[in-house]
Amino acid sequence: MDEPSEQMMRPLLRTGLDEEALVDHGKSSFTTHTNYEMEDLENTPSQRVQFILGTEDDDLEHVPHDLFTELDELSFRDGSATEWKETARWLKFEEDVEDGGERWSKPYVATLSLHSLFELRSCILNGTVLLDMRANTIEDIADMVIDSMVASGQLKEDLRHKVREAMLKKHHHQNERKLSNRIPLVRSIADIGKKHSDPLLLERNGPLVSPNSVPNNLDGSKAVERRPSKVGVSRESSSVDFSKVDMNFMKKIPPGAEASNVLVGEVDFLEKPIIAFVRLSPAVLITGLTEVPVPTRFLFLLLGPRGKGPQYHEIGRSMATLMTDEIFHDVAYKAKDRTDLLSGIDEFLDQVTVLPPGEWDPTIRIEPPKNVPSQLKRKIPTQPNGTGSPAGELEKDEDPHAGPELQRTGRLFGGLILDVKRKAPFYWSDIRDSFSLQCLASVLFLYCACMSPVITFGGLLGEATKGNISAIESLFGASMTGVAYSLFAGQPLTILGSTGPVLVFEKILFKFCSDYGLSYLSLRTSIGLWTAFLCLVLVATDASSLVCYITRFTEEAFAALICIIFIYEALEKLFHLGEHYPINMHNSLDNLTLYSCQCSPPVNASTETEQKWNQTGFSADSIPWSSLNVSMCQTLDGEFVGPACGHHGPYIPDVLFWSIILFFTTFFLSSFLKQFKTERYFPTRVRSTISDFAVFITIMIMVLVDYLMGIPSPKLNVPDRFENRGWLMDPLGENPWWTLLVAALPAMLCTILIFMDQQITAVIINRKEHKLKKGCGYHLDLLVVAVMLGVCSIMGLPWFVAATVLSISHVNSLKVESGCSAPGEQPKFLGIREQRVTGFMIFVLMGCSVFMTSVLKFIPMPVLYGVFLYMGVSSLKGIQFFDRIKLFGMPAKHQPDLIYLRYVPLWKVHVFTLVQLTCLVLLWVIKATAAAVVFPMMVLALVFVRKLLDLFFTNRELSWLDDLMPESKKKKEDDKKKKAREKLEAESRLHDEEELRLKVNFESSNQLDVPLKSLSGRWINSIISNNGEEFEASVVITTASLNNRAHVQT
Repeated sequence: MDEPSEQMMRPLLRTGLDEEALVDHGKSSFTTHTNYEMEDLENTPSQRVQFILGTEDDDLEHVPHDLFTELDELSFRDGSATEWKETARWLKFEEDVEDGGERWSKPYVATLSLHSLFELRSCILNGTVLLDMRANTIEDIADMVIDSMVASGQLKEDLRHKVREAMLKKHHHQNERKLSNRIPLVRSIADIGKKHSDPLLLERNGPLVSPNSVPNNLDGSKAVERRPSKVGVSRESSSVDFSKVDMNFMKKIPPGAEASNVLVGEVDFLEKPIIAFVRLSPAVLITGLTEVPVPTRFLFLLLGPRGKGPQYHEIGRSMATLMTDEIFHDVAYKAKDRTDLLSGIDEFLDQVTVLPPGEWDPTIRIEPPKNVPSQLKRKIPTQPNGTGSPAGELEKDEDPHAGPELQRTGRLFGGLILDVKRKAPFYWSDIRDSFSLQCLASVLFLYCACMSPVITFGGLLGEATKGNISAIESLFGASMTGVAYSLFAGQPLTILGSTGPVLVFEKILFKFCSDYGLSYLSLRTSIGLWTAFLCLVLVATDASSLVCYITRFTEEAFAALICIIFIYEALEKLFHLGEHYPINMHNSLDNLTLYSCQCSPPVNASTETEQKWNQTGFSADSIPWSSLNVSMCQTLDGEFVGPACGHHGPYIPDVLFWSIILFFTTFFLSSFLKQFKTERYFPTRVRSTISDFAVFITIMIMVLVDYLMGIPSPKLNVPDRFENRGWLMDPLGENPWWTLLVAALPAMLCTILIFMDQQITAVIINRKEHKLKKGCGYHLDLLVVAVMLGVCSIMGLPWFVAATVLSISHVNSLKVESGCSAPGEQPKFLGIREQRVTGFMIFVLMGCSVFMTSVLKFIPMPVLYGVFLYMGVSSLKGIQFFDRIKLFGMPAKHQPDLIYLRYVPLWKVHVFTLVQLTCLVLLWVIKATAAAVVFPMMVLALVFVRKLLDLFFTNRELSWLDDLMPESKKKKEDDKKKKAREKLEAESRLHDEEELRLKVNFESSNQLDVPLKSLSGRWINSIISNNGEEFEASVVITTASLNNRAHVQT
């Protein structure tokens, strides 16, 4: 192990021993290359690795798989080695067996000493490297390794038997001890439900049974081709002891994974270390070698004299950590010889970050990061002459509105037809994908969340229209519209609901009809039919393509406004409970025994009041006022007298304060349970289930607690009968004929309202951050909304359009994260569970609510208000606008590393935020006043405000802060230029790769063509050109000016 310092300090030079023994496919013959020393043609280790990874290899055995790496060390008893003992393992991060030997450590980022990495490089440089060995047992591997060591002079013949005996020692794994020592009575709750011998899981996890194993990269960022596994072992035909397999850990190993075994130890019969690196072809399942039954692909052996155990341990850790590195891992699979492995180590050393020893504690275990950075840039060659774009530029150059959904077709209903063609193939999967417990949780959550606003909206509409349209009609209309939308819409994740501007419009329309003696329902029907017709015109003319002008600036201002309204209204409803359940702000605890509140006759009774008394059979003198309860006193217009009375009745402090407790407990408990997935308690499946059902569990807990407390908090009141009225409205009715034509004017305003509400919500749902895979359908969505708006108008039902906060909550409740993750690795967001069943079931249950009033009446209204607050706050997450607002009060040194802060000056970020905040305040003022009917027009004005920002900000700055506005006239030309540029770049990249390759013609002459560009001014001292025979070569470099290449003649 004592390597000269010159070699230790020159890791990037390809220097080798006088002899190198290579075993070809595990045969007994050797090919020896003597006296070579070379420096690769590529300039840097990074370029050499990129060259290795870029080579095409038709051999499926060299296709990279995921790796499980295990470190075993020789343990001693009574001075002699007894067995190989597992001390650490890697799937993504390092896990060590703790000193007590009873448990695995928490996964952590491996920290290595630079010295151990250089020693490892020396091991690979001076040791035995056997690639593509064909062996079936550990005995075969040991024999071939020892033969190679003896042949190369690394091992003496008389030590063959002892080394073989050491290599074949029994392997003891940590899980064997854990399973054998476990007492059922002291198992932790977290282990309950875990299975430790499940053959079905083994069948699911890779090459034991599956004839076609698919190697998947752990981080999901690298797709590799399907490779048939050559290892097929069933439970009946294998000698694997399934009772010793930890099934809980087996779940974390991805299908198709292979093993890398690192064996290090100290023995008393060696004077100098012996090292071997073996790659098997094909991978072999060796019973007892690895903790989990996966085939072994790599084996690294290091045996040395006694006294250097810690040093060997660190070298073993370095080897295991290298095998988990994404780049070296691929190099190990594709390496042709020792020099390729050395290139991989050199490239790894180039990427290493060194921490000064005096500025941190090496014993600290670094927590795994939440997001592992992509290693793609280590694989892709940089562009020559510094033309490579910085990270992130390629993504920003992409047109965010270049999808086919928003392209104008130029044909009547062309966009609608394309939407139907795009969504039809996914219809069956929209049903099949709903078979998940998560969908049930989403249905229960959104049902409770949608019920209250629909009933509340119906009640307000009933007050505004004097009972023409009330809560029961609102409930029925929401159910019918929601079911139709879920079944036929292009984006079924959108949830329909009632909106504030619609209520304002209904109030204005009813007042107008009352003032001029017109039939409200008939005129409303006319306006609704005109609105539906205009929406159909928008669908026919592909007007939804204008959605491409709705950028993040507009959608975030709109979404933020709706979220703030949800939060404000939730708090406002709680505040209004104080009016119905007043409290005495000026009481004295000493006088509590003197407080009382009684009903007394009014001082000045009106004629109407006296008539009411007479109808009940009582006179003013015969009514027992002092014995009346609160409701009877209010019915008979009595007055409340006493120090415990408020304006509208007795003080009720317990109800108000209990409602406040229910309200905030619902909010905080829902937030806590939703984040329970990231807690450390209970198994993963239990945590995920609790997180999915967070809101429903919270509502059930609050209902139970409220019932046990017995305090009469306000409850959900669901109507259970329809009013006596017709269900088909006449558009003309008693109104003059000209109202049919005049109705087109307010219908235009309604059309803008419907279009903007619907499409902005659709844009938010279809964000690329949600990783939707089934596409969207803006034209189809608007068609379904238009048809159902016409149906609701004819039936005299309220109008419903996309509800932003409910839709965002629906999407958030259906987020899918990776289930098979390595220990310590954070689950990755994979996308949304796209299906139609949750929306369908939500609105079916809503329609059935009239038959469930006996159950729903137990739900306290403050609990539902707390759910509103939770939805409003949770929907604010991910809105960049609020992140930028926080920057105003944050010193520069405490500001997070936001991507746009790297490319846009801070003062310009503040200006952009102030403009957006001003627009938000204006929208709020308009929404809160009688001018709310023009709210959609103001949302439309945001698009023009955003366009004006082009005059102040550059396109580059806007690309980071927002989306670039599309230029419709130059769209086609830009697309052509973009395709031409991509084609040119692809051709240039291929040309560069071809020039970097070595062009060797052995048939005509021993001439090696080397591009001058790849030399970069460096002289090559010696190059070996091997045509199947051993020879020494001296080279002379000459330059040919005609083809600008260097000809290396041998």
